[in-house]
Amino acid sequence: MTVTIYHNPDCGTSRNTLAIIEASGETPVVIEYLKTPPDRARLLELTKAMGISVRALLREKGTPYAELGLGDVKWSDDELIGFMLAHPILINRPIVETPKGTRLCRPSELVFDLLAHPVDSFVKEDGEVVTRPAPAHG
Repeated sequence: MTVTIYHNPDCGTSRNTLAIIEASGETPVVIEYLKTPPDRARLLELTKAMGISVRALLREKGTPYAELGLGDVKWSDDELIGFMLAHPILINRPIVETPKGTRLCRPSELVFDLLAHPVDSFVKEDGEVVTRPAPAHG
């Protein structure tokens, strides 16, 4: 199974997500998106695959979001993508793509459902233990 993670090694959530993927036995393709940002077409593909708006992909904390006035509804999706291309730190993370789907994994345990062989539980960097939800029976 191919697993791709758009990763920021300085982000604890991103590091935890990567560790959960690796604990499942997968060796993911790691794209450090601050060094190698996705292009406009790829950002649009990712938002479509996740079923979220372009605005929902914006990260506010630790970014120039406020200084750029990105909370203003005047900005079109095309303009918002332009800001993300100019300032990749505005792209929220981590984004994980697998054959089971594409998701913004905040919190990191959202990655469990995307993995072929997820671990049953995982200890995050801060010591928090997260467990995989039981599969739905139906």
